[in-house]
Amino acid sequence: MPDQTIDPRAEYSLRIEARLAEAASQFQRFRRIGLVRLIFVAVFLLLAGFVYNGLSFWWLLVPVTGFLVLGPVQQRITDQKRRCERAADLYRKGLDRLDDRWVGKGSTGERFLERSHPYAEDLDLFGTGSLFELLSTARTRVGEHTLADWLLRPAPLEIVRERQESVVELRPCLDLREDMALLSEGIHTGSDAKTLTAWAAAPPWVISNTTRWMARLLALLAMVGLGLWIAGFGYLPLLFFVFVGQLFVFRHRSPMLEVIRSVDAPGKDLQLLVDVLRRLERERFSSPYLARLRGELDVEGLPPSQQIAKLKRLVELLDSARNIIFAPVAFMLLWPLQCAIAIETWRQISGPAVGKWLAAVGEFEALSSFAGYSFEHPADPFPELVEDGACFEGIEIGHPLLAAAHNVRTSIELSDELSLVIVSGSNMSGKSTLLRTVGTNTVLALAGAPVRAERLRVSFLQIGASIRIQDSLQAGASKFYAEITRLRQIVELTQLQMSEETRGRKVEAHNALRVLFLLDEILHGTNSHDRKIGAEAVVKGLLERGAIGLITTHDLALTQIVDELGPHASNVHFEDHLEAGKMTFDYQLRPGVLQKSNALELMRSVGLDV
Repeated sequence: MPDQTIDPRAEYSLRIEARLAEAASQFQRFRRIGLVRLIFVAVFLLLAGFVYNGLSFWWLLVPVTGFLVLGPVQQRITDQKRRCERAADLYRKGLDRLDDRWVGKGSTGERFLERSHPYAEDLDLFGTGSLFELLSTARTRVGEHTLADWLLRPAPLEIVRERQESVVELRPCLDLREDMALLSEGIHTGSDAKTLTAWAAAPPWVISNTTRWMARLLALLAMVGLGLWIAGFGYLPLLFFVFVGQLFVFRHRSPMLEVIRSVDAPGKDLQLLVDVLRRLERERFSSPYLARLRGELDVEGLPPSQQIAKLKRLVELLDSARNIIFAPVAFMLLWPLQCAIAIETWRQISGPAVGKWLAAVGEFEALSSFAGYSFEHPADPFPELVEDGACFEGIEIGHPLLAAAHNVRTSIELSDELSLVIVSGSNMSGKSTLLRTVGTNTVLALAGAPVRAERLRVSFLQIGASIRIQDSLQAGASKFYAEITRLRQIVELTQLQMSEETRGRKVEAHNALRVLFLLDEILHGTNSHDRKIGAEAVVKGLLERGAIGLITTHDLALTQIVDELGPHASNVHFEDHLEAGKMTFDYQLRPGVLQKSNALELMRSVGLDV
């Protein structure tokens, strides 16, 4: 296995230099070929003068042939030069990520954002500057969808371990990631996996052998009629055969049009999928998960890339009937019907395997995204996975979306013994960032990716977060109502576990839904009296159902909840300081309850009379 301790910055810089040098070399080749083509033009003009004075016309074919033959050669050189330049851009983007200048330069995945999801919006999984944008290098829709699904849904621990092993194997494979990233210039997303899979798995049009052979025979007879017409035997045979052929088409019009309509959406951008499959078919892997995925691509007969390429060609042939020059011939050949029959035959043979191929491609691309992230962050370890109980023990954890210069690390521990940590502090002191740090690292850990920490031990946890709650004018819901609705959703996650246990079912470790709740300024939309009573009831209910978590507050009355829970809960706080009328923070987590407030001093410092 290649060295995995390569310095990513040095490696990217070397590759940028090498790709730019290759681009310069290709440019010089382009210029030399261009010069030769110009010489052929000059020779042509020179010979044209001699032809005018009696030289044979055939001599002009020599420079013309040379000029035309070198055209494709020059185009290939141009393509290779462009590929080198794109590769250099790829590694420049890698340097931008290493320098924390990546925001707004990648795919944001906003279409995957589920507003009702228990943590996606709260933890910035999607959108500009999101976790998805930082991670994703996927080139196909199925790859992006798989990565998004892994971030939205924690995986069972045995699957997480398999993904970790795969990421370790893929981490040093820069050439593979480069090849995948440079496929199909100008296309970022390929065919919609769900559309293509649904189309391939749908019941096909059952076509009899009689229908197939009659369509071919009528097309052949139409060509015979055309030949007879050209030979001077009149046009009546041609009209007769074309008329009979169109009657045959009309008889099968309904299923034919359905085939043409249904293949339109999945038939788009198939070239990218062909290129991805072709590249992956060349690889061999040793880790069990990757070897199994690679095995999904191996089928009897043609490899998947060639089978998808065949479908692509059939769709292109179907579209060719719209060409105004070819349309009359297509009409005589019953072209739409012939293509519809061929497409349905393809679907009967290869359709059942399409979903398996696409799933394998999606998982490869998601794993490759994690591998690229791991390569660029060699100090980020994989978490230790804890089988029993609820556990989140993070040593020197940081937020993966924050620049290293502003990323203050902290340590936090949650378990069945210490189930609740209440974080007090003023606004902007770091409370919400701590919740997002814990949540985002949990998402990474249970997706199979490295985490931003010195060390992390984590069990299978379902996150429930109430951090970024917004009111809805359209739905007529206040911010407070939106918050209590989210709290009910988090409670229902724990009730799902309780209902399975109380029915006496055997609950597997990865199915025992232990909830990690992250509640920012809980119930801050109501008065202090109701807030304390409501928050205490909600938190106690969550803990009774086996949940663990953090809540933040600047209402010190809520910190008294710890007194009733004893050793199962603790208070910590962030401090702030007012210096020269400006609030400053060190973002260091300290034990105990915040003992001071600078709010009144800050209000006076901006000119308020308090």
